[in-house]
Amino acid sequence: MAKSKWNHVKGKLGLVEEWAKSGLTESQIAANLGISRSTLSGFKIRYSEFLKALSTGREVAVAELENALFKRALGYDFETSKVSIKMIDGREVKFTEKTKKHLPPDVAACFILLKNKDRPNWCDNPAKMDLEREIFEFHKLIEKVKLFGDDTQ
Repeated sequence: MAKSKWNHVKGKLGLVEEWAKSGLTESQIAANLGISRSTLSGFKIRYSEFLKALSTGREVAVAELENALFKRALGYDFETSKVSIKMIDGREVKFTEKTKKHLPPDVAACFILLKNKDRPNWCDNPAKMDLEREIFEFHKLIEKVKLFGDDTQ
């Protein structure tokens, strides 16, 4: 029987969380750990602490992306600095020029946020969304009937 790599991976859960936070895919994380993608999938099922490390890292990354998108949607002010060196009386003098700039609101970012955060009011096809909701409810009913039988008689 092959020796499990869990003990090797268990010591790297902090790294797994950081890699997930940095946006690495599960395949990239598996490669960094020296395991196959299928082994990683198995670890997610067998070891809750491994799944938690992946999930926590992803949640942080998604929150940071949402915050950046929100900031971009609203527009914001920022400051840039430019360092230049000039010769004055034979000496090099450093000048730092600071400039305030404004990035205007981005309509595309607004659209993405509204479409995902307020789907009922901003979806492209409300009829399709209603139909998908009805199909979902129908599938739930089918599963319930399969499990418990038909009680409509």
